[in-house]
Amino acid sequence: MAGLDPRAVLRERPSIGLIVGLVVAGICALVSFSFDIINGEPVQFFIALGLAVAPVPLLLAGVLALDRMEPEPRTNLIFAFAWGAGIAVLLAGVLNSLNLVYVAHQLGDMTNARNLVATFGAPPVEETAKGLVLLGLLWFRRQELDGPTDGIIYASMVGLGFAMSENVSYYLAALEENGAQGLAATLVLRAVLSPFAHPLFTSLIGIAVAYAAQRGGAVGVVVIVVGWIGAMLLHGLWNGFASFGGLGGLAIAYLLLMMLLIVELVVIFRDRRRIVGLIQHYLPPYERNGLINQADIFMLSSLRRRRQARAWAKAHGGRAGARAMIDYQIASTELGLLHARAARGGVDEQTFRAQQRSLADLMAYTRLSFPLPERHQASAARGVPPPGYAPGAPPPGQWPGGGPAVPPWYRQRPGEPGHGPLQGPPPPGHGRRPQAPPQNGPQGPEWGN
Repeated sequence: MAGLDPRAVLRERPSIGLIVGLVVAGICALVSFSFDIINGEPVQFFIALGLAVAPVPLLLAGVLALDRMEPEPRTNLIFAFAWGAGIAVLLAGVLNSLNLVYVAHQLGDMTNARNLVATFGAPPVEETAKGLVLLGLLWFRRQELDGPTDGIIYASMVGLGFAMSENVSYYLAALEENGAQGLAATLVLRAVLSPFAHPLFTSLIGIAVAYAAQRGGAVGVVVIVVGWIGAMLLHGLWNGFASFGGLGGLAIAYLLLMMLLIVELVVIFRDRRRIVGLIQHYLPPYERNGLINQADIFMLSSLRRRRQARAWAKAHGGRAGARAMIDYQIASTELGLLHARAARGGVDEQTFRAQQRSLADLMAYTRLSFPLPERHQASAARGVPPPGYAPGAPPPGQWPGGGPAVPPWYRQRPGEPGHGPLQGPPPPGHGRRPQAPPQNGPQGPEWGN
């Protein structure tokens, strides 16, 4: 193996910038909450805080469930959430308050001023405050933005953080002005009917930023501007209908929100199919290195089959087996995305080779850890998956409805862009039947061809 710890390629080491950012975000959140405490009773504040935090785990689970094919680094997700909950909320709160004071002074009517600021002032301020972290990802973590799903996930995280902190102020204001009845109505509107409003608005920026990460240039800038304007317009429409349209306007706004949710779900599922296509296109040449075979690609091409493979690994190897399977699936997916990034010129060849080697090392390491029962080792060496690993996988060289002909994607393509697979003989640990486990690695047979 190239290093002492093959899993280091997936390890998320907090940088100094991340730590400083989290500290700043925490301070901003405390400052924002201190304003809420000053404006209300401490007991009421903690009631509002509890109600705002309570649905967050469920909402986070819903967002992360969409990110199973190629999970984003947890450190990036945490930072995005913290940015929304701290920095973005404080910045937007200060600017919105200043706008409200100015408009109220001009109109002499606080109610109309509040509605006008909510419709025309708050959307540009809040979407810009949230979108800044996405621009930061584009600048500092461009390699993590491999498609629209990544943009949606990061935008949703910052949106959920923002909504959580903002809801504290809304719940506190409703409790002070209208008591328990007002609090209940606000809770239903914000936590039940529209918990994903902020994530959906900002997701338009996230999709645009992810597109720019893959295309770049003037076109990428234009797309970001269009996405930013779209997020502000949708946010303004939601606030405007809710402020001026009564129940009918709220119903229209809710319909628009649901339409956007459906569109983004379609985008996510199409992007998932794209990632599967990359795996099917770029990984077959690695079969000669013993890193993958036909049954593996069949398994990797479906979330359901990936889940079945993890269940198989856990049943035979416990938590260690399941961990090995998870790492193998992630590394395989990342390798396909790395090739796609190289094909569009997003990574130089030296960097590509280093990352390729690290991911290949991890794939080889985890294959040695697969908990393959002894009675299935002989058939597995011929490429036949053991029972439960990839149910429905066709025999080697055959495909459902295709007889002996393999699909057009299951071929080696030595001349195609993307810097190509590993060259030369299989490196140590990558062979079809390694004679020894990697340094400091677990004992166990490899399931190879």
